[in-house]
Amino acid sequence: MEQRLINQLHEWHEVDEHQRIIDSLLAIPEEERDYELISILARAYNNSGLYEEALHQFDKISDAGKQDSLWHYRVGFALYHLNRYDEAAQAFSRSDQLKPGEQSTQYFLSQSTHKAKKQKREELRLAKKQDYLARCGSVEKKIPFSDMFLTDFWDDSEYAITSYQCEPPTDELIDSIEKELGYKLPSSYIYLMKQQNGGVPRNTCFPTEEPTSWAEDHIAITGIMGIGRDKSYSLCGDLGSPFMIEEWGYPDIGVVICDCPSAGHDVVMLDYRACGRNGEPEVIHVDQEDDYEITFLADNFEDFIRGLVSEEQYDTFEEDKVEALDKVAHGKFSPLLEELCSQVSEVAQVEQKIRNLCTRIVEEKGHFSFHADELSYDMYDVQFWLYTKSYPNTNYDQYVSVYQDIIAFGGEFGQGGYAPAFITDWLDYLMKEGRIVQEHGNIRLTDSYTEEVINTLKNA
Repeated sequence: MEQRLINQLHEWHEVDEHQRIIDSLLAIPEEERDYELISILARAYNNSGLYEEALHQFDKISDAGKQDSLWHYRVGFALYHLNRYDEAAQAFSRSDQLKPGEQSTQYFLSQSTHKAKKQKREELRLAKKQDYLARCGSVEKKIPFSDMFLTDFWDDSEYAITSYQCEPPTDELIDSIEKELGYKLPSSYIYLMKQQNGGVPRNTCFPTEEPTSWAEDHIAITGIMGIGRDKSYSLCGDLGSPFMIEEWGYPDIGVVICDCPSAGHDVVMLDYRACGRNGEPEVIHVDQEDDYEITFLADNFEDFIRGLVSEEQYDTFEEDKVEALDKVAHGKFSPLLEELCSQVSEVAQVEQKIRNLCTRIVEEKGHFSFHADELSYDMYDVQFWLYTKSYPNTNYDQYVSVYQDIIAFGGEFGQGGYAPAFITDWLDYLMKEGRIVQEHGNIRLTDSYTEEVINTLKNA
């Protein structure tokens, strides 16, 4: 009986049915769960992102797990994702001692060690800043940007004006935005926004001493959010600071002020941890792709603005474009995309047609990403048609959830990220236009629009 159960649990694990594993094992009285069953239960909690509960289960078998490299590895995995990097490094180190040479163990050991050192430096820096503020009070007030020529600071492109630039903020608006955010905005930020309320600066890169997911020596921003609610990329707009914290999980330690070219996977924030909600915040980079890792950028907003440099200093556009073109031409499709393509009879050489469409996107943009443009919409259409053709009983939420597994996080033929809002906006638009219909909770393209999508692929 137990072996059949274990076999079933392993089968569920292989297809990511982790909640079924949890439910099945919790139905067994606790006193009847042995070391192996508790290990499997804890692993399922890990794979469900319930790391505290996983540690609770691992603690129950800690004595028996002392000589088990896998027990230490899984404990380390939970600690790592709880940002307890020093403890994680110790767990991975012990796992490596018990079973040397495991690639995954050595990867997490290296990452944990690096992050633990960075975390300690960050804690020390914050402690010093808090001590300074306690002894000296608030930082000295001065006229913002008194020696900086700001008329040439902004890029006046149509995109910048449409997506970011708000009407000049009134004192009443500033007060209401601060109340909504729960933080007092820096005087230098308010000063800059009164010159122009949000936009894209000419210089969009900031040097860093440590590598991030963006580059080895700098981060890049797409724009600076203005004080307002009307524009999507304003502080309280639909893609503003509250959205990034509540929907994307960014730490509630301040205010998101800049979005980045990763379309949501890293941001620049005002950090109020040292100064309190009414003090002068520091500026940090937060990397969602790397467990929300924080990289210190500047002591204050004005220093951050002064430190921005031209992307020409780090220009790798041509190299990046060549790499992206090679990816879309030769990169291996994700398992899901391969499966979906295998079910297509309407379009000859459908794999090559998809590559042709994506090549046009890279040639136009210089990188492989889908946004709110015509060619991207074509690829949204294609992915939706492919998926619902193979899985007709798909509802709205299911498709939004599975979308990332087709191309966005598709491995070699993938983008390494995406903006969920683009997908939901596209779905909502096509449903409003009547090109996607909903029947018994399931969604699909209309027959006429399906023909259009097929023709788009055939002509690619």
